[in-house]
Amino acid sequence: MERIIFHIDVNSAYLSWTALELLKENPEGPDIRTIPAIVGGDRTTRHGIVLAKSQIAKKQYGIRTAEPIAQALRKCPSLTIVPPNHALYAKRSRELMDFLRTITPDLEQVSIDECFLDFTGIAHLYPSPLEAAAYIRRTVRERLGFTVNVGISSSRVLAKMASDFEKPDKTHTLWPREIREKLWPLPIDQLFMAGHSSVAVLKKLEIRTIGDLARSDPQLISLHLKSHGRMLWEYANGLDETPVASEPADLKGVGNSVTLSSDVTSALEAKKILRRLAEKVAGRLRADNKCAFGICVEIKYSDFTRVSHQTQLTAPTQTSETIYRTACQLFDALWSQAPIRLLGIRTGKLTDPDTPVQLSLFDLQAPKSQKEKKLDEALDKIRSRYGKDSIRRGF
Repeated sequence: MERIIFHIDVNSAYLSWTALELLKENPEGPDIRTIPAIVGGDRTTRHGIVLAKSQIAKKQYGIRTAEPIAQALRKCPSLTIVPPNHALYAKRSRELMDFLRTITPDLEQVSIDECFLDFTGIAHLYPSPLEAAAYIRRTVRERLGFTVNVGISSSRVLAKMASDFEKPDKTHTLWPREIREKLWPLPIDQLFMAGHSSVAVLKKLEIRTIGDLARSDPQLISLHLKSHGRMLWEYANGLDETPVASEPADLKGVGNSVTLSSDVTSALEAKKILRRLAEKVAGRLRADNKCAFGICVEIKYSDFTRVSHQTQLTAPTQTSETIYRTACQLFDALWSQAPIRLLGIRTGKLTDPDTPVQLSLFDLQAPKSQKEKKLDEALDKIRSRYGKDSIRRGF
């Protein structure tokens, strides 16, 4: 039976939730969703970044998420700027997830404003997935006051890509049979997990669209982008067997973060910090005799805005190098170029090292992983004897 996966994504979450609260406080006031407006930063100091923008701010003035407030004001001097309210956003997020869990407990929340649902087991309760999606959108709009997009497919990555199609308040499908028509014509930078550095490499290989990548030799892509390139090639072909993980145990993991004495503004410095964090996280995993399937990178900017990005590996790991490489890929896809106050790496979906796993048919990393494992073991022995700071990898 073909899986049916829903991806639910709140349309302009911070802006929508802020607008509803402002209208609740002042029903006669303007709806910031209908005027040039953003959430984020500080108008007086012109510091911070854009966390969310109205459709008018985006379409008429070209304002983008994560761009500096000063730059947004140059584009639209009359821009309405509203500070974020993270306590409110957490509350509205809980309301949404509580409603969705009344539909199915097979729900995995991946950020404050998006989640996956495994619809397969309850499909027989609805006339069709499209009608179920329409019910979800209508109920959220009428009961909670904001709108969501719903992407439907047989895999997580395709459902995620589908939900990013035309907005707001839309349902889109992206079944494997629709990939050539709907997915392949899109620019390569619209592929999920294709960050700035990966896109730059792919464009040098004359890969301009997702279809170009899908039709490329996967070994060539892996040669240039290692395991991340293999993952992007699989995503371009709609290959993703990752399950919707709804068990609370999946949220447990090992992590480490550091608040920086001064803001970091370069990728090189950030990746030096990620190297040290990866060493610490991997060391704790080995000490606990655990491996991790999931890796997440967290950034807190100088305006105290927090963002994160996560991915799931094809095989669990406890090696420093694998965690570091994956963290760098996530960082490249996430960082807005704004000054960084805090960096963190978290791992999740823990398993025992001897738990059997099914490797990808194309997984070429096993020999390298064994070398990394032996290196980690040697470093652990040195640190155990001479102290944790006695030896450190070069950047």
